[in-house]
Amino acid sequence: MTRAVSLRVTGRVQGVSFRAYAAQEAVRLEVAGWVRNAEDGAVEAHVEGPGDTVAEMVAWCHQGSPAASVDRVEVTDVAPEGLDSFEVRY
Repeated sequence: MTRAVSLRVTGRVQGVSFRAYAAQEAVRLEVAGWVRNAEDGAVEAHVEGPGDTVAEMVAWCHQGSPAASVDRVEVTDVAPEGLDSFEVRY
């Protein structure tokens, strides 16, 4: 069963390769979706795939890239978009 979530990650998450590491982790977990910087300094993402691997991606977001300092991860269940890859959006 496919689960989809919208993520909003706050803290020191821009300028620390968060998006690149997130994309690498998504490929490793074989989940689909996207990640992008928000104008207010947060990172936003959409992740979809099997429920257990989506949960693993959410758990990864709580740590982030090696240079990141994550304060909060907001997770909202959303409808799957039917994506088949993961991309960094600009």
